[in-house]
Amino acid sequence: MDFNRYLIVIVGPTAVGKTELCINLAKIFNTEIISCDSRQFFRETKLGTAKPTAGELAQVKHHFIDSLSIQDSYDVKSFEKDALVLLEDLHQKHKLVIMTGGSGMYVDAICNGFDDIPDINSAIRFEIISDYEKYGLEFLQNEVEKYDPFYFQQVDRQNPQRLMRALEVIKGTGKTFSSFRVKRKTKRPFQIIKIGLELDREVLYNRIDLRMDLMIESGLFEEAETLYPFRTLNALQTVGYTEIFGYLEGKYDKEEAVRLLKRNSRRYAKRQMTWFRKDEEIKWFYPNQEQMIHQYILNQIG
Repeated sequence: MDFNRYLIVIVGPTAVGKTELCINLAKIFNTEIISCDSRQFFRETKLGTAKPTAGELAQVKHHFIDSLSIQDSYDVKSFEKDALVLLEDLHQKHKLVIMTGGSGMYVDAICNGFDDIPDINSAIRFEIISDYEKYGLEFLQNEVEKYDPFYFQQVDRQNPQRLMRALEVIKGTGKTFSSFRVKRKTKRPFQIIKIGLELDREVLYNRIDLRMDLMIESGLFEEAETLYPFRTLNALQTVGYTEIFGYLEGKYDKEEAVRLLKRNSRRYAKRQMTWFRKDEEIKWFYPNQEQMIHQYILNQIG
């Protein structure tokens, strides 16, 4: 381990204020930002994933934002490999690098490593896809909750691809999907400092609702309509798009779609906090405690 190389990891739920804090810290420490938010990798999803604005991206160099197409195949193991290569390069120029996002599994992959999952027989995959097509999303949710309740508490339950992936591993290996996550911590060639941002629940939920109103005003429904032909792709099986796809399919009216967008975003934030709260290495702050966060980092790096 190189005691002069640091990765500052800023985590927290959606809409808590990670982007603003990270940009300010990156300016102070003259460094760059790695996004580990798996929803922000894709170029075509401009509004629904609440990416940093063009103005924010211009202030500090960001990595892994708009780096892929929704039609590209990409997973957490690919991210772990690519991000570690990038970090090796960035640490040649910067003592300290910032990584941020709300995708807990992707954070863990960099901080702790991700256990290799054996190849699964394709027949199992096709069987699960067939069951999904016959019985729907609720069937997948019930199966994952039954066989891997720990992972069910953390997964995006509106994302059938994630649920099907968990089920194929469960059926193919006889073990839970969560058992393949970080059984032993991998040592990294840098020190990791973890910082979490939190807000009182009512304040956070109000921020989520306001952000969703602004995204809709900016054209979220119109963006989702252009992406509708690609709605079965894994990258679009996420909060912010699936609710609008349901509206476009005539399952409910626009008012109900907006209600679902807000409700599911709040539920997503709750699951994010459930994931991060289990990590005892995270030091928690409110977003407005920027000076305290800055000082905490200085104390840690000496």
